Amino acid sequence: MIITREEAFKLLNEHIQNPRMIQHCLSSEAVMRALARRLGEDEDRWGLAGLLHDIDVEYTNADPYIHGIVGSQWLEEMGIDEDIVDAIRMHNEMATQKPRTTVFQHALAAGETITGLINATALVYPNKDILLVKPKSIIKRMKEKAFAASVKRENIMECEAVGLNLEEFVTIALEAMQSIPNYNDLNK
Repeated sequence: MIITREEAFKLLNEHIQNPRMIQHCLSSEAVMRALARRLGEDEDRWGLAGLLHDIDVEYTNADPYIHGIVGSQWLEEMGIDEDIVDAIRMHNEMATQKPRTTVFQHALAAGETITGLINATALVYPNKDILLVKPKSIIKRMKEKAFAASVKRENIMECEAVGLNLEEFVTIALEAMQSIPNYNDLNK
């Protein structure tokens, strides 16, 4: 079973209260939709995975050993399609202790992670406007290990496992996030 985007967004809001986490999930959805378009995949399925990948983060208190597992179990019990549930389960490698093996899994891991680096880059701009961020700024920040230190660069580099080089991946992700209406409102 696949749920509608509206049903998924309602479900997300039932489990996530933090507006910044909602912003992250919306950003991940936008990136995943853009990646699906670029790779010829199902945009709705990939978008749902991006939107719902952190559905359990508040419930699990972001515990790296169970986050993703709990949420994927909830979605599995609801009858959500196996490939979506699997990608969500596998986005947190610490919980599964297994390597990602599918394009969908790699795309979600890279896609949801790049959102943190892009947002952090926007926040260092004087007006915090994501619309002013350029891909080269993100790539430069990617090399600065102390900048947004919690962002796992190795997850972002999984873009290569889906057939995209870093520059192309960053450009796709940035443009996707820049297309989100009112994105900057939460950064002010």
